[in-house]
This record gives sequence, C-alpha cells and structure tokens, in this order.
Amino acid sequence: MQDKIWLSSPHMGGNELQYIHEAFDANWVAPLGPNVDGFEKDLETFLGTDVKVAALSAGTAALHLALIECGVEYGDEVICQSMTFSASANPIAYQGAKPVFVDSEIDTWNMCPVALQEAIEDRISKGNKPKAIIIVHLYGMPAKMEEISAIAEKYNIPLIEDAAEALGSNYKGKACGTFGRFGVLSFNGNKIITTSGGGALVCHSESDKERTVFLSTQARDNAPHYQHSHIGYNYRMSNISAGIGRGQMEVLKDRVNARRKMHDFYVELFRNIDGVEVFTEPNGDYYSNHWLSAITVDESVVGKSREDLRMALLEDNIESRPLWKPMHMQPVFADAPYYGKNIAETLFERGLCLPSGSNLKEEDKQRILKCIENVFSK
Repeated sequence: MQDKIWLSSPHMGGNELQYIHEAFDANWVAPLGPNVDGFEKDLETFLGTDVKVAALSAGTAALHLALIECGVEYGDEVICQSMTFSASANPIAYQGAKPVFVDSEIDTWNMCPVALQEAIEDRISKGNKPKAIIIVHLYGMPAKMEEISAIAEKYNIPLIEDAAEALGSNYKGKACGTFGRFGVLSFNGNKIITTSGGGALVCHSESDKERTVFLSTQARDNAPHYQHSHIGYNYRMSNISAGIGRGQMEVLKDRVNARRKMHDFYVELFRNIDGVEVFTEPNGDYYSNHWLSAITVDESVVGKSREDLRMALLEDNIESRPLWKPMHMQPVFADAPYYGKNIAETLFERGLCLPSGSNLKEEDKQRILKCIENVFSK
C-alpha cells in the first residue's frame, strides 16, 4: 500500500528545537518562562492590533475561560454556531449553561446573521437573554463579522470568536480572533501551526489577560501560602510547548501561503466538473487561510456522492473527512434549541474536506488528482 496522505499533519519549520533546547538549558520546564512570554508577544505582533494574548493548554481551555470571564453561569443560555467541532459547544456545558444553536449561511458556511437575530429575540421573549455568542470561522473562512458584531452590540451580548481554525485569516484586513470580546486560537497537531497541543485567549486589555493567567494557574491568591478565593484551572501552556510555537511562528506566513495554494489546486482540479463546488471566499472582504480545503458534491448533477469520493480516496490511502456534523444533530445536544433552516444539514450531507497540509508534495497532489479524476470520469 502507498504511504498515507493525511488531511492535515504537523509541519515543522526547523527552529523549534532551538527554543526547546534553550528551555532545557535554562531549566524552564514549567508552565511559565521566556518561551511562553515570547510566544505571546509573537502572536500579539502577528495579529496586528492592540491585543493581549494568554497562551494556554488548549483552545477548549481558552473558550472555557472566555465564558467564565463573560459571566456565564449555571442555567444561563449561550448562542453557538451549530456547524462546528464539539469543542466550540462543550465548554458551555462545563459551566452548566445551555447551548442555543444557530444555522449557517451559504456564503461563508458560518453563523447566519438573520437566524442569530431571530434566536436572540425569541430567547429574550421567553425571558432568557443569552449571556454570550460563540461564532466560528469554519475551516479558516471568516464569518460575516460586520453584521454579527452589529447584532451582538445591538443586544449588548458579548461576542466570543472561535478562531481555532483561522489564524492568518482576516475580514476587511482585520485579523480573525480580534473582533469579539475574546478570541480563541488553537495549536493542536492538525492546525495551521502547532505547539503539539495548546491554545490561546486573545484579550483586549491587560486586566483581562491577567485574569486569564490567574484563572489558568489554579487561581492562587497573592499570599505566601496556598490560598484560593476563586475556582481555578490548570490551563497554562508549558514553556516547552511555547518553544515549539515560537519556531512555528517563524514560518506561519509560509504555511498560510501553502494552504492557500492547495485551495487553488482544488479550484483548478474541479473547474470543469459540474456539481462540485470548492469552498472559497465570497468576495474580496474575506481572506481565508484555507486551513482545510472543502467541497460540496451535488449528486443530482454530477452522478456521484460525497461518500463515493471519500471511499475512493480511502481505498488509495488518502484521508478525507465529511464536514463537521452540526451540533443540533448531535445526540448529546438533542434537546437544545435550534434556529435557522437546513443550510448546515445540507452542507454536512454534501461536504467533504480534502488533504490540505502545507507539507504535501507534488507527487501527493498528483495522486489526489488522479484519484479524483478517476471517480468523476466513470
């Protein structure tokens, strides 16, 4: 069998070991140290706005702390984009709160502003004004931030951006993750850069960052003994992981360019195949890192289904994956309210993520091309 072509595998830049060795040499093997400080500064510089970044153990941890800092408590309701990975919704349950899911719109596959407003007004009419809104920049595609931000401001509801997949993406020149009350980043092994596992919370003030660091280091009070006046969490990033992140930041722009070139590869590949659409920016206001390149397959037009293509790729040891199954369709959230139509459901039925890694070789691309052409030429 041929070597496996992965959907999105880690891609080291070369200098990660330098930062790791420095941490070992200085004995900074802890959830603090020069690499943590440096990685946070690197991210702040890259995001290009007046933000403060707290490096954490995971993107999920960052989202959990964002909800805490927005005052979400037991019994509250939080609006969440339905089409996303479960990590966007699980922290709501961590707080004992209840998710309210909102459908996507077809342009960006992200939260539909019309359905969002409908959800807010209906929840308010029922006496349950949402405590926060979680939007997601799916597969690196910026959401309709102008419209969504205006709605959040109108109803005075804090907006949390799940930009776990969108480092390097921007909307109207402004970096994803910097629009909301908080922004969430992820550096999991399959993300555009990795720290082997990790995340960050993007804040808009030094006080918010300080509180994030306080809560993420077990909320220890300023006392000579161990004293705690708040519930804390073990969510801080280690100096070793941050060292990997520092090396990855040196090649981030190259990684974004490589992912965007993979998207262009698929645009050209499917150009003359009717019934297959490549997920792309709706206009020049949107700049996606194309963390994952995705397509939709209309079986009624092309005569083949998403599953026909996925299974053919699998047979050739090429990894692909259906789009995220919407949260309102998940058994664990079966009782949660849902607002919208069936955009997310249709995307799930027809959508497929294709190999998108920045480390794919030309021979990998040719294998992918040959397999896809074989499927649609039959």
